Amino acid sequence: MKWSLKIGRFAGIDVYMHLTFLLLLVWVGLIHWRQGQSLPAVAAGIVFILALFACVTLHEFGHALTARRYGIRTRDIILLPIGGVARLERMPDRPLQELWVALAGPAVNVVLAAVLFLWLAVFSRGAPWAELSWTGGPLLARLLAANLFLALFNLLPAFPMDGGRVLRALLATRLDYAKATQVAAGVGQAMAFGFGFLGLAGNPMLLFIAFFIWIGAAQEAGLAQMRSALSGIPVARAMLTDYRTLTPEDSLEHAVGLTLAGSQKDFPVTANGHVAGVLRQSDLMAALARNAGPLRVGEVMQRDVVLVDAHDMLDTAFLRLKDCACSSLPVTRDDRLVGLLTMENLGEFMRIQAARDRR
Repeated sequence: MKWSLKIGRFAGIDVYMHLTFLLLLVWVGLIHWRQGQSLPAVAAGIVFILALFACVTLHEFGHALTARRYGIRTRDIILLPIGGVARLERMPDRPLQELWVALAGPAVNVVLAAVLFLWLAVFSRGAPWAELSWTGGPLLARLLAANLFLALFNLLPAFPMDGGRVLRALLATRLDYAKATQVAAGVGQAMAFGFGFLGLAGNPMLLFIAFFIWIGAAQEAGLAQMRSALSGIPVARAMLTDYRTLTPEDSLEHAVGLTLAGSQKDFPVTANGHVAGVLRQSDLMAALARNAGPLRVGEVMQRDVVLVDAHDMLDTAFLRLKDCACSSLPVTRDDRLVGLLTMENLGEFMRIQAARDRR
């Protein structure tokens, strides 16, 4: 993800911090300075936020490690000012599996809160939570309250939050997956409208959360609708068959000529009839910018390429296209290149299907 800084790798999963997270630290520091007018107060506030986001990271690892049990990998975990995001390669296909993955995150916060409660009950004197405020009170007591808040807040049925995914999983046991997603997204957007209304009363963070929920719910609903529309249709019906190819020995100038002569952005590279790689437009431009000497396609192309078979279903191919963060995938039949699947062609196919359905 752009504007993110890698802070470590744990259990085989990279953890990134978005640079806007630094703005949160500055904001928290300013609030504590206004309250305490001292550097120790500012340091205490920043330490609390860092400890809180350590709990958020564990929350996301709850999702990631539970998904791993079902054979689903996590690309990375990103820490944002409003929380964390575990970017799973895909969501579980079975509703009950999605239910457990969604509940795993809040469950981590409940366990952390229980551990902190036991620690305070044994080692603290009095009731430390009686002194709590947003900017003051014992650190462990504040973390206990924060973990309980995280668990409860994330379980609100506001899709795409954890509670929204729980709602979709429960609905999907009775409804079609796309319909369940639409209902959960509608509930999420209704809650986003409520958050936005409350935010207008003077809480800008609620406005930000409302925007995140509204956009996320719309994206999830659109993705589910597309997957449903593409289900059961082979790749061969939507693939691009009028395309140009390159060989590893071709010059980059030849690739430039083909780019200018048509609208094709990525070029499959073949050797002896088999796919040897793909020359993507971004790699071509980067090579032209950094090297004025003559280069061959084989020196620039990507060799580790995701392929789809012409007999694969479009919904599966769409997920591969989305997950690889590329604009096209070579399509093969019996290990021979027969087509090219692009996001643009998928969009055209969807529009044609929609027009036929209206007819």
